[in-house]
Amino acid sequence: MKGRIYTFTIVTAVLGFMVAVQFQSTKEVEVRDTRNIMELQQALTSEKERQQELNEEIKKQLEHLSQLQQGGDVEEVMASAMEELKYRAGLTEVSGPGVILEISPVFDENFDGGPIRSVPPYLLRMLINELNINGASEIAVASQRVVSTSAIREANGVTLINSSRVTQFPLKVRVITDDPEGLHYAMMSSSSREMFSYENLSLESSTVTELVLPAYDKPMRVRHMELIKEDS
Repeated sequence: MKGRIYTFTIVTAVLGFMVAVQFQSTKEVEVRDTRNIMELQQALTSEKERQQELNEEIKKQLEHLSQLQQGGDVEEVMASAMEELKYRAGLTEVSGPGVILEISPVFDENFDGGPIRSVPPYLLRMLINELNINGASEIAVASQRVVSTSAIREANGVTLINSSRVTQFPLKVRVITDDPEGLHYAMMSSSSREMFSYENLSLESSTVTELVLPAYDKPMRVRHMELIKEDS
């Protein structure tokens, strides 16, 4: 009798283990990526942009290291690095050749919605990602300089950039680049232009020989850092 009880217990435990494994396997199979094509494209574009930024950062740090190894003045190298960081952070006014993109509402006889108050945040984020991938050096939307910490979001149906309302039309996106012609043609054939048309918005581009972009004028919030006290 005891042998049957032991056998039943062992068989029950094995069956329970198999059911648990099968349940876990089913759960793992059901976990899928539910993002649509546009969301996947945005994620891919963001990863490419991040990779490009990391490569540029590595190159800059290697240049500074080389200067120090060759006996360069430490204070001079650090001051140069500080100015470079301010420039890359968007804290200085910049100028150069580039492209001006104009976004305007487009209406036809079939449009029965209300007035378009501003460009949807997801479209601006997609546009900025594509600009960066296609060689943009610096970007400003309306009067707002776009930097790595710029927040593009919506509040009460109005798009905000750096906490400032962006509601005027035509909305001008000014871009400084080393190859204005190349960027111009890339944006005219980009997927962003098609997505803008879905929102009854037109996207037009023109090249210019000289652009001036304002500096980022909002407080820079530093996170995940703490002060280290020097040993006395």
